[in-house]
Amino acid sequence: MKKIAVALAFMVSAGLLVSCGQGNASSKVKKENVENAEKRDNSISQGAPVISFDKEEYDFGTVKEGEVVETTFIVTNTGKSDLVITNAQASCGCTVPNWPKEPIAPGKTGEIKVSFNTSGKPNKQSKSITLTTNTEKGREILKISGMVTPKNKEA
Repeated sequence: MKKIAVALAFMVSAGLLVSCGQGNASSKVKKENVENAEKRDNSISQGAPVISFDKEEYDFGTVKEGEVVETTFIVTNTGKSDLVITNAQASCGCTVPNWPKEPIAPGKTGEIKVSFNTSGKPNKQSKSITLTTNTEKGREILKISGMVTPKNKEA
């Protein structure tokens, strides 16, 4: 048992010595990443972007099952640095958001287009779209809702 413990301790020690390596950590840093970090830090020092919407909820009213309903949310950057929306995730696969992939400069606007396919979604519907942003909160939520009249089932 002692021999196994000694052998195990030797292997762990040897592994630690080998894993430390002889490389210089600064040689592994990419200049491009350092430049991007400096730009980001300068942008942050100006103040975080602030997002505002023309509306945060949209009620599409009453529609027939099978229709595709669409709306557009207008996004304005009222902050002092570029607004970046990195993702828009809907609560259901029937809802598809399309958001600006490029940064929105301070004072400028962008459009988030949302389409909702009502097929197989009868009755009261409520869906959300979660935006991942570089705002102070980091997450913004938009909502759509309405009533879908079911198709008549013919026997």
